Amino acid sequence: MFGRRRKKKDGEGADGTAATAGAAGSEADFAGRPEDPPEPDKEADRHRSGGPWDSAEEAPGAQRMDLGAVRIPVRPGIEVQVNVAPQQNRIIGVTLRTQSSALQVQPFAAPKSSGVWADMREELRSQVTSQGGKVEDFDGTFGPELRAVVPVAGKKNEQGQQMGERVRFIGVDGPRWVLHGVIRGEGASKPQAMAEVEELFQQIVVMRGDSPAPPREMLPIVVPQEIQQSMAEAAAQRNRTAGNGQAAEGSGGGAGGGADES
Repeated sequence: MFGRRRKKKDGEGADGTAATAGAAGSEADFAGRPEDPPEPDKEADRHRSGGPWDSAEEAPGAQRMDLGAVRIPVRPGIEVQVNVAPQQNRIIGVTLRTQSSALQVQPFAAPKSSGVWADMREELRSQVTSQGGKVEDFDGTFGPELRAVVPVAGKKNEQGQQMGERVRFIGVDGPRWVLHGVIRGEGASKPQAMAEVEELFQQIVVMRGDSPAPPREMLPIVVPQEIQQSMAEAAAQRNRTAGNGQAAEGSGGGAGGGADES
């Protein structure tokens, strides 16, 4: 049912939107070469039959922001934030926010012969349980995922009990890459919001590139100039606030297309 994905032909764009007429010709060419057997279905390809996509594949047309290793869908109502580790001043992911949910994505290198999402899930499970959280396995839209309740630091209810946040850890193995997603908010629990966030994840295109990279190394996220300017302005504002001794708790929200320190 989920056979080989058609690769884009020369001249097609990275999002696979330049031409669609080549599909029929591709089938005819294949039929004329009976000596070439079809490739076997792959489990990872089955789980991402509707996306996310590799840059060599014919992805559905959509407006996307080029962030280097990933092309992120953009449309009204979606806020894109670049996640930066403040201590290392290093980009560690991209978050797409809807009115009620947040989806953080991270692209990593993977071996050609095998995926790494299974190993990543076990590490995530250990991290959550070591923090006192709860985790359960779930067979979702993209195959195996983890649904968890993660403790929220410093938050307790009126009875003094630790409060938790529902989180979904999703991921899919592609050609020499794995795309990891963390879903928070209503997208982690309410069906309609879950479907909306999953559709965003499916629209992502991964630009793996030809450069060698060790397995599990994060693929480079490149920030457009206008977002770099927004990040610089946000950093300058934080510095001015700190210098005036007016830092306020909870004031670090980013604007659309801005930076988010994690």
